[in-house]
Amino acid sequence: MASLRCFLRSGKNAVSVVLRREIHRTSPASLQVTVRDALNQAMDEELERDDKVYLMGEEVAQYDGAYKVSRGLWKKYGDKRIIDTPITEMGFTGIAVGSAMAGLRPICEFMTFNFSMQAIDQVINSAAKTYYMSAGLQSVPIVFRGPNGSSAGVAAQHSQCFAAWYAHCPGLKVVSPWNAEDAKGLLKSAIRDDNPVVFLENELMYGVAFEMSEEQLSKDYLVPIGKAKVERQGTHISLVAHSRMVGHCLDAAAVLAKEGIECEVINLRTIRPLDTATIEASVMKTNHLVTVEGGWPQFGVGAEICAGIMEGPAFNYLDAPAARVTGVDIPMPYAKILEDNSVPQIKDIIFTVKKTLNV
Repeated sequence: MASLRCFLRSGKNAVSVVLRREIHRTSPASLQVTVRDALNQAMDEELERDDKVYLMGEEVAQYDGAYKVSRGLWKKYGDKRIIDTPITEMGFTGIAVGSAMAGLRPICEFMTFNFSMQAIDQVINSAAKTYYMSAGLQSVPIVFRGPNGSSAGVAAQHSQCFAAWYAHCPGLKVVSPWNAEDAKGLLKSAIRDDNPVVFLENELMYGVAFEMSEEQLSKDYLVPIGKAKVERQGTHISLVAHSRMVGHCLDAAAVLAKEGIECEVINLRTIRPLDTATIEASVMKTNHLVTVEGGWPQFGVGAEICAGIMEGPAFNYLDAPAARVTGVDIPMPYAKILEDNSVPQIKDIIFTVKKTLNV
């Protein structure tokens, strides 16, 4: 198992090195920061701010993390704050949850959220439900974080999106950042939150750089959990996405704009609690909706959004049925050409937008 993970990790890091050369430009700002470094800064600042915060996971300390997200933290904070664990998710997740009940604020890293299935009893039954079962007497302030969703070339057992899995469970907050601002601001908010937070990163985004302002880089900057962000204003159709798919939507919107189609792009940021108000306001303006996600279609994030629109006041504003762009409903293939056709591409978003608008 250990050798397999080392092999997978090596392949994944190679992908991150290539992607590190990408620069995804946003509004003019002072500094370009990769998502990896934004996450590192968030943990560093919160470890410094509160001595109850600590990081636990596989290879997070001396190796600087499988994806180098925790680079330098072990040298700065030592063995008591940055703790390497054996390959036993059920065990170290239980230790982290127990320490949260005892008053600490752990950050529990999964090398990939696929491995969180080994510890899902601790996440759901121990962390998520305790506050309710104790009638509000016992909080569990813990962050479960790590890469989620499809990467590149790691096949069926390492390519699942867990957004819908964990968002299904009451008691958890589920966060899914896209850019560096999201990563830093949301992680700081998650660490300070008194509830268990599932923090779903994307491995293919770690090396992508975004411009961040001085305000966003400050130690006091937080992104509120439960609030979506309109990344691009539009009038013809609303594109709602989370994580890496936000970038795909913006790229698709840029192409469609040349054809006179103005897309409004919403970055969900948080999956649970879902910012229904922002989505409804956008649909009432554009009269059309397309959701985009990397996960499977059945009972997914997009399905929940579409159901919410149907049940709410925005339904009467729709001029066409809401549509979903999702991953294909199969285990992820290993072959690259099949993998590419199993996850949403920019062309799939463009096709669905045009079909929805009947153009």
